[in-house]
Amino acid sequence: MPISSDLSNPRNFITKISRYNKVVNIPNSMTVLDELLPISIEMAKRNLSGIWNFTNPGAVSHNQILEMYRDYIDPSFKWQNFTLEEQAKVIVAARSNNEMDGTKLKKEFPELLSIKESLIKYVFEPNKKK
Repeated sequence: MPISSDLSNPRNFITKISRYNKVVNIPNSMTVLDELLPISIEMAKRNLSGIWNFTNPGAVSHNQILEMYRDYIDPSFKWQNFTLEEQAKVIVAARSNNEMDGTKLKKEFPELLSIKESLIKYVFEPNKKK
């Protein structure tokens, strides 16, 4: 799932889940665009090709993201969880949940941050409410 630092964009994953009444608390691989788009340009310059899992290493749950949102953006923010079964009753299309192996990308770009570190550096710190 792509994430950008623009929390005003309604298509931003964080903006979306912060507006849902309930979320499912499942870890997923995610891509912080502010960090990975420059890496994509470097990959092109190096003529890197093949199959790449283009995500930050690791996985993060919806609750972990919303906890960061609460801690950095809105201290009064609250949310509720529901199960996959409850979610399936209210959505039109099925959702997938996965954790991709980021070893190959991390080996080529050792400076690449884990998903949680990247979220803090590129999304939450720059948007932090003072």
